[in-house]
Amino acid sequence: MHYDGTELIFEYSSFTTPHSLFRYDLTTGSRTLLKIDPVLGNFDSKKYVTERIIAPNNVPISLVYRKDLFNKNGTNPLHLYGYGSYGCCIDPQFDPSIISLLDRRFVYAIAHIRGGSEMGRMWYETEGKFLHKKNTFRDFSNAARHLITEKYTSSEHLSIEGASAGGMLIGATINLNPGLFNAAIAGVPFVDVINTMMDPTIPLTVNEYEEWGDPNMEEFFTYMKSYSPYDNLPKIGEGLPHLLVRAGLNDPRVQYWEPAKYVARLRAIISDSPDTSQKHIAHLIKMGAGHNGSSGRYNYYKDVAQDYAFLVATAEKKEPFF
Repeated sequence: MHYDGTELIFEYSSFTTPHSLFRYDLTTGSRTLLKIDPVLGNFDSKKYVTERIIAPNNVPISLVYRKDLFNKNGTNPLHLYGYGSYGCCIDPQFDPSIISLLDRRFVYAIAHIRGGSEMGRMWYETEGKFLHKKNTFRDFSNAARHLITEKYTSSEHLSIEGASAGGMLIGATINLNPGLFNAAIAGVPFVDVINTMMDPTIPLTVNEYEEWGDPNMEEFFTYMKSYSPYDNLPKIGEGLPHLLVRAGLNDPRVQYWEPAKYVARLRAIISDSPDTSQKHIAHLIKMGAGHNGSSGRYNYYKDVAQDYAFLVATAEKKEPFF
């Protein structure tokens, strides 16, 4: 755009609108669609509904579902995604892969929790990091309970997902809420908080002091240990959901042994408790993947297909194929 120009080019996307490019005339206020990403199959945006509701503590939740397959009586499977760290905003943008879940009666939701900046920078700086990090886990828990209360789903139909710091969110939330979830996906999860943060030779560790705190200070050490998923696993008991944990051998941010330790301890808990013997704990380590998963468009979609197969199988009370 030129400083003296009269036209503006902008992008737009939503849960139900593919990525679109518009030209906006500043003098007339008219808007022209220049391009919209194609969606394969028989996609019709009119079949889907998007909502924004507010959970306790003013936590926004973005939802999308297929309106002819949705009944607000708690019977729909619902998949809830969260992150809540570093001030990152998780926007409700279009993702064509989600459509396959919606066409299988799923509701897809994003909880915009403290630790992100969706409700302003202070949502992160003063309420979602350091000694206030547990607000992130409380917000996600409250969002899940609110969705159940409002009958978008029920505990037996509710699954959750997060990756990296969002994987820590999943682990901590499971520990706090035994029996609340049917299934969970933790991607490259930062779950062994104390051991990782106490080793300054690991790349990025010292930088992370600005997010979690310096564990060499007793106040931060004690607080971090109180929510570290690995260190609090014995509390989950019989409330363990079906769980899929992903890792990458070449991940420099969350090394593969961190989720591996977590899964090993989970399986030990299962073997010691007859109440959890029917739970599925799947651990997938991709030998050529890094922090963001497998390289290449098609390998990425294979990973998504595995995730969705896990969600569909556990929602239908079937055994996952891996």
